Amino acid sequence: MEIFERLESEVRSYCRSFPAVFTTASGPYMYDENGRRYIDFFCGAGTLNFGHNHPYIKERVIDFLRGDSVVHALDMHTEVKREFIEKFERVILAKRGLEYKLQFTGPTGTNAVEAALKLARKVKKRNTVFALTGAFHGMTLGSLALTSDRTSRAGAGVPLDNVVKIPSPSVFPGVDTVDYAKTLIENDHSGVDVPAAIIIETLQAEGGVYRLGDECLRRFRALCDEHDILLIVDDIQVGVCRTGPYFSFESAGIVPDMVLLSKSLSGYGFPMSLLLIKPEIDVWKPGEHNGTFRGNQIAFSAASAALDLVCDCDVENEVGRKSLIISEFLTDRIADDAVIIRGAGMIYGIDFTGGQDVALIQKRCFENGLIIERAGAGDRVLKIMPPLLIDDETLVGGLKIIDNAIHA
Repeated sequence: MEIFERLESEVRSYCRSFPAVFTTASGPYMYDENGRRYIDFFCGAGTLNFGHNHPYIKERVIDFLRGDSVVHALDMHTEVKREFIEKFERVILAKRGLEYKLQFTGPTGTNAVEAALKLARKVKKRNTVFALTGAFHGMTLGSLALTSDRTSRAGAGVPLDNVVKIPSPSVFPGVDTVDYAKTLIENDHSGVDVPAAIIIETLQAEGGVYRLGDECLRRFRALCDEHDILLIVDDIQVGVCRTGPYFSFESAGIVPDMVLLSKSLSGYGFPMSLLLIKPEIDVWKPGEHNGTFRGNQIAFSAASAALDLVCDCDVENEVGRKSLIISEFLTDRIADDAVIIRGAGMIYGIDFTGGQDVALIQKRCFENGLIIERAGAGDRVLKIMPPLLIDDETLVGGLKIIDNAIHA
């Protein structure tokens, strides 16, 4: 550990909660250098929906590398990119009746957010964007302007402009989020310009696992349609079947103007980020937004294999089934007057409203072999995010570790 303390920047964070040197990982487990096994309810902050080193994806990637395939190509055409695009259209878009253009941005989620902001402002010729309180959209300056967390924002060192925050249930319980936005837009004395776009997370993960709900999403869609505003859905953490359907907004029956995907898109932890754009607003000039590492070729190979798993493993229905296991366990064993349970699919939050020491509970979980993250205001929410293909026994085993840590 000494080498990390001495040479790695003070900016490191997760290693402070999980003080071990990890060596290998497989499925729902991680192993440290002492051979100790941990159940992973963190999943790389949502990057490993299919677990660690899934054998099917791994073999596809090894075959890709063994074949001396092109591993860097900027936005040039490659065989592996074509395979992914064709499969994504067939398996994801066409089955849902969706028509989107695909823009491969820089390698991380915040790159997709930045591209979406630039495009929205270019299309609508307006500067302002509405974002929700409690939101997390990234750490680069445009994305950070959308993000609510005070500590993250303080790191910018410059004003974070051209974003108007509207109240969300995570910060302002009881306030009608859509009505508030509607008033700002329609009242000519609100002092707020009509935005180019409204960007939302259908479920605020880092904000404490708050779901907006289908009716709220439909009202946002109607509001945007009425006032010529683009609706952007950030599905970076809660897409790729995390809430059940491939896209988190599907149950609401809406079609966003833009959708952001990253994290588990590649299925293996390889950096990959994707912006889905309605064809009529794809008004970029060639090279107007680019990046050296847009279109990670290795990630394309893994992502194509991940799409196979979505179908072959019936992931969407599996998430629905396991969601019941999680919710029933939490309701029966953990929920009480001092604890609120929220969530959907395979992302749940335990909100300790009674002032319990959540850091201590997390520490006990780790000591007993479970990796789990905290989120929300004051980090008071324990966020449960297991691999989607975790077996039932291991899933329940992880939940029991949480139960024991809380009641120790």
